[in-house]
Amino acid sequence: MPSVEVRNLRNVPVGTIELSDAVFGAEINHTLLHEAVRSFMASQRSGTHATKGRGEVSGSGRKLWKQKGTGRARIGSIRSPLWRHGGTVHGPQPRSYAYKLPKKMLLGALRSALSAKLKDQAITVVEDFSQVTGKTKALRETLNKMGALRSVLLVDQQGNGNLVLSSRNLAGVELQTNRDLHPYHVLKYKRMLISRPAIEKLQEVLQP
Repeated sequence: MPSVEVRNLRNVPVGTIELSDAVFGAEINHTLLHEAVRSFMASQRSGTHATKGRGEVSGSGRKLWKQKGTGRARIGSIRSPLWRHGGTVHGPQPRSYAYKLPKKMLLGALRSALSAKLKDQAITVVEDFSQVTGKTKALRETLNKMGALRSVLLVDQQGNGNLVLSSRNLAGVELQTNRDLHPYHVLKYKRMLISRPAIEKLQEVLQP
């Protein structure tokens, strides 16, 4: 069972926390991680692409010339897909690309992501974020003290409004709650700062 130091916002050790082998020492399943990231990115696609069919393009619907006797190919409408400015056949239409992974796969991928992060020594457990003010500059100074210079994921429980205010304008910094944490977020950022209450709740939820 791995043991990790718990630090305060001044980067001073204030204790340790025991991490579960089942959650932070799991075997890293690259296939699960790939599927989880692929599912997350698919759900982010807007899917607003659209083309106009022959019923949507502008132009008269009358028959341009009589069916027979002119020597020309028969034609019914200027909006035919065969003509320039005509409708598009089987073109893309608005759709959702999202698909849902089974819950067990998603939880397994999250265990793999957290285990990989801990193996890389990229997780810092913070006592809590309650002393964070709503000032962006103050949070930036705190992150610098923690050695989290860029590409940082902050994880805390819901309800910390000051942390939301101070982190939302920092480049390379993202805040997620322990309830909304996804393997994509864990893998995207080089460093992860997580509060003690949040990591305790994660361990409770992710026990297989």
